[in-house]
Amino acid sequence: MMITVYSASWCAFCHAAMEYLDKLNVKYEVKDIESDKSIAEEAIEKSGQMGIPVIDIKGDIIVGFDRPKIDDTLRKHEITS
Repeated sequence: MMITVYSASWCAFCHAAMEYLDKLNVKYEVKDIESDKSIAEEAIEKSGQMGIPVIDIKGDIIVGFDRPKIDDTLRKHEITS
């Protein structure tokens, strides 16, 4: 999967980010940081911090629901136009 969203069930911004990706018809994998400590550690390692959502788009890391950055990164990787 080219896009991974590190999320938690209680995270409103995580849900907003996933709804936005759904609206764009972008496929992604969800990794629940609550289900496995190693997933939480992976998100921290990638982002350098403890905030979520962490969105990994082909190695470009976005922390938080930053719509302009998501759009720019999707275009950069030619996932959207």
